[in-house]
Amino acid sequence: MRTLYLCRHAKSSWADPGQSDHARPLNERGLRDAPAMAHHFRGRGEPLDLIVSSDAARALATAKAFARELGIAGERFVLEPRLYHADVPTIGRVVAALPDSAQRVMLFGHNPGFSAAVEYFSSEDLGDLPTCALVRIDFVADGWQGTGRDLGTLVWHEYPKRLLGLE
Repeated sequence: MRTLYLCRHAKSSWADPGQSDHARPLNERGLRDAPAMAHHFRGRGEPLDLIVSSDAARALATAKAFARELGIAGERFVLEPRLYHADVPTIGRVVAALPDSAQRVMLFGHNPGFSAAVEYFSSEDLGDLPTCALVRIDFVADGWQGTGRDLGTLVWHEYPKRLLGLE
C-alpha cells in the first residue's frame, strides 16, 4: 500500500509586481491557512514518511508549515525543483521515483498540474483545487513504480475554506 498526499501551496502574494513568480511568498491568508491545514492533518493521525516540495517560495513555505507541525526534518524533507509548475507526466515521474522505503508521502506544488494529477491518479475530477487544498490518494502497490493512471483511490480531500467554516 502506498499513500500519496497532494497539497497545493497556500495563497500567495501579488503585492510586488516586479517579483518573479518563483519567489512569490505567502500572503496573510496563506500564512493563516498553511498552519491550520497542517494542524488539521496532524489531528487526523495519519503518519507521514516524507515531504517533497517544489522549490518555489510559496510551495516551500507551505511545506515548511506542515514539516514544523509534524516534526519532519532532515532527509525526510526534500526539495524537488521539477514540481515547480509541473504537468501530469512530470508529477507521475516524480511519484514513480519516490523511495520505496517511504510508504506515505506528501507532495507540495502548483495548479493546474496538481488538480490534473488528482484526476490522473484516481479518475476523480475535483475541479480546480483551491489554495492549500490537501488530497489523499491510496494505491494498492508494493512500490511507487506501481502507481499511475487510474490506479489510485481518492480517500479524502480538504481545503481551508471548508475546514475553517468560511464557505
